[in-house]
Amino acid sequence: MPTLKKPDLADPQLRAKLAKGMGHNYYGEPAWPNDLLYTFPIVILGTIALCVGLAVLDPAMTGEPANPFATPLEILPEWYLYPVFNILRVVPNKLLGVVLMASVPLGLIIVPFIENVNKFQNPFRRPVATTVFLFGTVVTLYLGIGAAMPISKALTLGLF
Repeated sequence: MPTLKKPDLADPQLRAKLAKGMGHNYYGEPAWPNDLLYTFPIVILGTIALCVGLAVLDPAMTGEPANPFATPLEILPEWYLYPVFNILRVVPNKLLGVVLMASVPLGLIIVPFIENVNKFQNPFRRPVATTVFLFGTVVTLYLGIGAAMPISKALTLGLF
């Protein structure tokens, strides 16, 4: 196994790079071939083996069996479409609902351009991008939970 090169933090050139926000990729063990050739395939194959093992040992039902002669009370989309389904269901004006649904991918397209000039990767040093991400996550979870409830509780989640 190769010996790791420890960084000399007293080196003024390295300190200047670290002060600019440049980190671990300027010193230490190279990713090629050490990680990419040896470590990653073992992790990937191990993950696949665990998933296949769990699927074989404990198969999970994904719902009730389909009955072509009985229509369910409420037909729900796939889980990842719950938030936009709830938007369309709750907004009284359907044109506004479609516009709000179209704003979701437009908002996702805008996200990479927020604080694009910020050179830091630490979320605590990117306050605007972190706030937008956390707000979007909370709203998405809130709308997704509401989509699985009756329409009378879709916005309040039955809390108030």
